[in-house]
Amino acid sequence: MNPLPVIDLESLLNDESARRAAFPSCRDRVFFAHAAVAPVTQVAAEAMESFNHASATGELDYAEVFLRRMDRIRGAASRLLGGMPEEFALLGPTSLGLSLVANGLDWRAGDEIITYLDDYPANVYPWKQLERLGVRIVYLQPRETGAITPELVREAITTRTKLLALASCHFLSGYRLDIPAVGAIAREHGLLFCLDAIQTAGAFPTPVAEVDFLSADSHKWMLGPSSAGVVYVARERQELLRPSLYGAWNVISPNFIARDEIAFEPGARRYEPGVLNASGLLGMEASIDLLTGIGIDRIASRLLELKSHLCEGLEPLGLQLLGPREGSAASGITSCTDPARPERIGELYQRLHESGIVASFRHDREGRPHLRFSPHFYNTHNEVETVLEVIAGSGT
Repeated sequence: MNPLPVIDLESLLNDESARRAAFPSCRDRVFFAHAAVAPVTQVAAEAMESFNHASATGELDYAEVFLRRMDRIRGAASRLLGGMPEEFALLGPTSLGLSLVANGLDWRAGDEIITYLDDYPANVYPWKQLERLGVRIVYLQPRETGAITPELVREAITTRTKLLALASCHFLSGYRLDIPAVGAIAREHGLLFCLDAIQTAGAFPTPVAEVDFLSADSHKWMLGPSSAGVVYVARERQELLRPSLYGAWNVISPNFIARDEIAFEPGARRYEPGVLNASGLLGMEASIDLLTGIGIDRIASRLLELKSHLCEGLEPLGLQLLGPREGSAASGITSCTDPARPERIGELYQRLHESGIVASFRHDREGRPHLRFSPHFYNTHNEVETVLEVIAGSGT
């Protein structure tokens, strides 16, 4: 297999026609909502279109697509996140992978799971439903929204703790988890560690070497379509995590004839019960190849540059920022509110929308509204200025 080309980020950003060709969303709008549902890249759209055309014309080689190409996509996931290709199942959305972990482990009454109630619900309900089995859910209580520190995790561990179920980044505050440090704590105490990685995969280094399980759909920072994602199960945990979905693809069935015994396909394929979302996964692969061609470290640095510019401009406009602005806990997510005039946030969101700027409108547990901005690496400082100018000229 030929090595993937290295993409020069600076050249791309300095050529507006090339930027718009590669990222069609920036042709007629400013898209700052990649922490929600992101637009796919042009290469992803072309990969899916090619598959759909072959499907429509009857030219599709099913053995090529559903076997060899899917294995190639596992390799793309490995390049993005680390680990070995055979440790990745190609499943989305994120909640599916987390539910596979929750439902596939053996639980005893009194076992404890450490998680965070104010994470995105996809990383709360798969664990909470285990209360029916007598599992105790221990919710972390950070001083600030999403500020899950290694120290906070360590303090919550007891002799009954079995699993840490955490997000790699908080969806509202943008507080990023120290994955290696928490992974070290899990190993020290003999615990399992499951990561909801959707808010960092494709944006910041998200090392699977530090976790036992990981799930992330591609529709945010990976710039892929919805319901195409990856589920990582470390090789040494694949016998521990029982598949909870069964079908003709993950149970060995020679010539598609059922046998009177269940034996699973090797590697993480054991968690894929049926035909995969091939079109979406091919689109995800194309975007992953683009991201890894640029380099995740370079993308992370770029995101923090844009965040710094955005934060410097928002605060003088009377907006209160949520979460860290710099350092290892900062991410590409920047949320803000106006405690004195909460209604202003909804007005600003509408004004931004009318100006062709896509942001997100979110609330915290107390009901406070927030504007959430999440530009990706291909967004520009000029676009940040456009956002700031619209807010400054809103008159609200």
